[in-house]
Amino acid sequence: MIQAAHSPTAPAVPRAALLGFGWLLCAVFFLYAFVQRVAPSVMVDDLMRDFAVGGAVLGNLSAYYYYAYAGSQIPVGVLMDRFGPRRLVTAAAALAGAGSLVFAMADGLWLASVGRLMIGFGCAFSFVGALNYAGLWFPPNKFATLGGWAQMLGVVGGILGQAPLGYLVESVGWRTAVGGLAVFGLALALATGLVLRDRPKPAPTATTVRHGLLAGLKRAAATGQVWLAAGFGMAMTGSMLAFGGLWGVPYVEKVHGLPKAEAAALVSILFVGWGIGAPLWGFLSDRWSRRRPFMVFGGLLATAGITAAVYLPGLTTTTLAAVLFAQGLGSSAMVLCFAVARENTPGWSAGVTLGIVNGFVVGSGAVLQPLVGWLLDLGWDGTLVAGARIYSLPAYEGAFLILPVTCAWGVLITLFIRETGARPFEEQPL
Repeated sequence: MIQAAHSPTAPAVPRAALLGFGWLLCAVFFLYAFVQRVAPSVMVDDLMRDFAVGGAVLGNLSAYYYYAYAGSQIPVGVLMDRFGPRRLVTAAAALAGAGSLVFAMADGLWLASVGRLMIGFGCAFSFVGALNYAGLWFPPNKFATLGGWAQMLGVVGGILGQAPLGYLVESVGWRTAVGGLAVFGLALALATGLVLRDRPKPAPTATTVRHGLLAGLKRAAATGQVWLAAGFGMAMTGSMLAFGGLWGVPYVEKVHGLPKAEAAALVSILFVGWGIGAPLWGFLSDRWSRRRPFMVFGGLLATAGITAAVYLPGLTTTTLAAVLFAQGLGSSAMVLCFAVARENTPGWSAGVTLGIVNGFVVGSGAVLQPLVGWLLDLGWDGTLVAGARIYSLPAYEGAFLILPVTCAWGVLITLFIRETGARPFEEQPL
C-alpha cells in the first residue's frame, strides 16, 4: 500500500483504492479508444455507400484516426511528463466524444474525416495515460503487468467494436451507433476529471536537476533501444489493425460466406487471443525478469498465425478461429516493447519515451490500413454490389501478403534488442 510522506507539510497521498480506480478509468479510456479504432470494420459497406468511395479512400477515412493518434504521440508524451495525466486525460476523453458527434452527423467525406481526426487525437492520450498513471503510482515491477491488463481491456474494446457493434449498426444504423459512442466518451471525461490524481511534485533541493520541456524528447530520441522497441511494437500491431481493425470482416464474409455480424464475431477471436496474451506476457515477463525471449516467441507465433489465416488452404471456420487466436496471442507480446523502452531511459523522460513507442505502434494502422486498401483496389475486377466494391479472393491474398512480412520483420528486430532484466533504467549496468 502507498504510504503518506512523514513530512507534516507534504501533500496527502491518495488512498490505494482511489489510485486503483483512477488507473482503471484510464484503462477503460483505452477500451473506448479501441472500440473507436475498429468501429469502421463493421460499417464498411455503409460508409462506402453513404460517402460513395472505394477501398483506398475508405482506408484513408478510417486511418485518419491513426494519423491523429500516431502523429500526436510525441507531444502527448512531452505534455504527460510536464503536466501529468489528470487534466490531459479528461480533456482528451471529451474531445473523443465530441469527435464522435461530428462523425455521426457528417453529411460528406470532409466532415467525416474531421470527426475521425478529433476522435484519434483524443484517444491518443488513452494508453499513454494508463501507462503514465501506472508509472506514477505503482511499483516498477508491476509496470509490464499493468500495461498488459490495460492492453487486455483495450482488446475487450476491440471485441465490443466487432460483433456487438456490428449488431447495433444493423439494428439502428451506423450514425446512431456512433452517437452512442459520443455519449460514452463525454461521460468518461466527467468520471476521469473527478477521480484521477497527479502526483505532487517534490520540493526543489540543492541537488535537484531541472529538465527542460524537450529534454526528455532529446534523451529518448538518442536511445537506439527505444527505436528498436518501437519497431517491434509496430510490426506486431500492424497485422492486427489492418486485418482485425478493418479488412478482416469483409474478407471473411467473402471467403467463408458469412453474414457481417457472424464474420465480425469470428474476426474478434483475434482480439480474444490478444486480450489473454497481453496480461499473460506482462506477468510472465515480470515474473521471470526477462523481456527478449517472450518477444521472440510471440513474434514467431504472430507470423505463423496470420500466414495460416490467409494462405492455409481448406480452412474451416473453427480452424480459422484457432489460427486467429494464435495470431492475437502472439502479437500481444508487443506490450513488452513499452517496458523495454522505459527501462532504457530515465524516469524523467518516461512520458515521451512511451509516446514515441506508442506512436509507432498505432502508426502501423495508419500505414497498413490504406496500403491494404490500395492493394485491394489494384486487384479489383470491377464488381459492385449496391454501390460497394467487392474484392475477389486473389485480390485479398495479394493485398494481405504484406501482413506476415511485417510480422517477420518484427521477429528480426528482436535479435538486436538488449535484455533489460526487467530493471528500471537507474538500476541498469553501465
